[in-house]
Amino acid sequence: MTATASRFGAFPVLSRLSVLLVLTVALLGSVLSGAASAHSTLTGSDPKDGAVVATAPQRVTLTFSEQVAMGDDSIRVLEPSGKRADVGELQDLCSGSVVQYGVGLRTGLKDGTYTVAWQAVSADSHPISGAFTFSIGAPSETTVALPAQQAGGGPVGVLYDIGRYVSYAGFTVLVGGGVFVLACWPRGAAARPVQRLVAYGWVTLTAATLALLLLRTPYTGSGELADALDLGGLQAVLATKTGAALSSRLLLMGAAALFVAVLFGAYARRGQDADKKDLEFGLAVGGAIVATGLAGTWALSEHASTGLQPGVAMPMDVLHMLAVAAWLGGLAALLVALYASPATDGDGSAPPRIGPEAVRRFSRLAFGAVVVLAATGLYQSWRQVGSWSALTGTAYGRLLLLKVALIGVLLAVAWAARRWTRLLAEPSHRGVEASPGAAGPHGTAGASHEREEGESRGSGAGRTAVLDEAPGTGDETPVTDPGTGAEPGPASEDPVRAAQLARQRAAVATARRQRLRDGDPARAGLRRSVVTEAAVAVVVLAVTTALTGTEPGRTQEQADQAKAVSSTAVPDRPVDMRLPYDTGGPDGIGTVRLTLDPGRSGGNTLRVFVTGQGDKPRDLPELKVSFTLDAQEIGPLPVELNRTATGQWQATAAQLPMPGEWRVRVTVRTSDIDQTTIDKNVKIG
Repeated sequence: MTATASRFGAFPVLSRLSVLLVLTVALLGSVLSGAASAHSTLTGSDPKDGAVVATAPQRVTLTFSEQVAMGDDSIRVLEPSGKRADVGELQDLCSGSVVQYGVGLRTGLKDGTYTVAWQAVSADSHPISGAFTFSIGAPSETTVALPAQQAGGGPVGVLYDIGRYVSYAGFTVLVGGGVFVLACWPRGAAARPVQRLVAYGWVTLTAATLALLLLRTPYTGSGELADALDLGGLQAVLATKTGAALSSRLLLMGAAALFVAVLFGAYARRGQDADKKDLEFGLAVGGAIVATGLAGTWALSEHASTGLQPGVAMPMDVLHMLAVAAWLGGLAALLVALYASPATDGDGSAPPRIGPEAVRRFSRLAFGAVVVLAATGLYQSWRQVGSWSALTGTAYGRLLLLKVALIGVLLAVAWAARRWTRLLAEPSHRGVEASPGAAGPHGTAGASHEREEGESRGSGAGRTAVLDEAPGTGDETPVTDPGTGAEPGPASEDPVRAAQLARQRAAVATARRQRLRDGDPARAGLRRSVVTEAAVAVVVLAVTTALTGTEPGRTQEQADQAKAVSSTAVPDRPVDMRLPYDTGGPDGIGTVRLTLDPGRSGGNTLRVFVTGQGDKPRDLPELKVSFTLDAQEIGPLPVELNRTATGQWQATAAQLPMPGEWRVRVTVRTSDIDQTTIDKNVKIG
């Protein structure tokens, strides 16, 4: 019978995890296909969507919930015929916390329905787009056809999302594998499976970063895959914050390559001497700097760089990513080590054996990483969600709950694995491991060994038959000549058959080592636990990637509230308010009437009428009016009033930048010492 051996050792398990990864990404893609993926939203426009205005406005303005990047062609206004109606020059109207952009319109526009199409990139690097219509005079038919595909969608969007996930995975494996070798298992620097794992992490992260850099142009622009090779677009991308982060990551990957080369080269070959300790310290410091820099390229261009408290959020994000990499990447390295390393120390030809001390070190490392992960994750959750309603009522909040549940499963499995770690650390178990003829899972003494026989020197080409004896059975299975079925002898001079026999001998030796490895119940139990942890970790990484592509709950809730206020505001008619006042002095009682026309966001005309006792118009020594939008921390915005008649004032430039529930404050002074202030909330559409 011909014996065969796996060429990949530990990697069939990793193949199964890869299948799990594909299924998880597909499932999350179907779940999130209808969820918002932008992190800045359009909260208002002037004219409003569907509005009918009597005369052509001078410009079209858009208001966003967070800072966005726009260019001269980001806002397009199209006539019913499809011809451009705007002048093509972007106007930056941002003021304080109000994010507003506009574009001027050409003069002499005819009546009809006009289409506004816009596209922008939010501060955390995600593209957003949309369109709406308004009409001048009366609605009309329009021939404008807008693409159904949103910015960042389609095949380019799918490829970009895959690249983001792969880059996270590569970073986790690269950093976590290096930490595992330096902090937990220094002898693992000489283990080829661990070397391959970390090298694959480096290649994966480098390739994914390069792909993201090339895909950035079509991802934020045309959506056409061919534009990935547009050098002009690439130059424009490099000038953006995201392009600078990706190019910096590529430069840091050069330093990471040097780290990997030294770790698995000079460090792996050094003995236990003072020089190795110095080299280990240098690798730890240099690796920490490179890993922190790599994590910083995400923090500087995504969620943490915008919104609430970015100065605190970015360092927290870096610590969060490093903790994830140390835990999950170290877990991947431990999994490979447990499947690839032998149960006993061999003669130097086999990979080094991972012992219980290395497992205990990783357990302590993982505990510290989980503590950091919990602290930084709690802060990030508060910052991105902000309320209990957003935690359960938004896609981001639900994904966050799923991630927390998966982390809980990971911790439960890790806690259960402590039993196998304790068994490995028992003195009786270490004594068993030290003997090549270790007891099998049922305590039966193993007798696996190799014997050489049939050695021939007649022609100078020796042949060796390898016998494999199953542990504890005494059965011997010789490796035979595959051509004749007989044991090899002097007549076996065919080079092809000799090569087959060599492969058989290697397969038998591998199978013997695997039986020794699998015969240890503690190691087998620990491997099963680590495989389960790794499977859950794959899903955790997928959920984390989905979180970075989903609008934070805090922003989503604020945008929904703004839309709700806009939809319930008084539509298309002036806002009229009557506010009684009493300053407490003589002749200090009366009424202030305010009329805001048209009573919508943007420019308004404010008229104020003041009456005293008997509803007679009266003048006041002082009258002040201001508007404040408390929900967005806008204002107070004072209004400059001009007296037009007895008891009458007017302001023709009362600007309300966005819809919402505004607080109107009126200050009335009837004498040098008698004064009162009246507040009233009003909904502005």
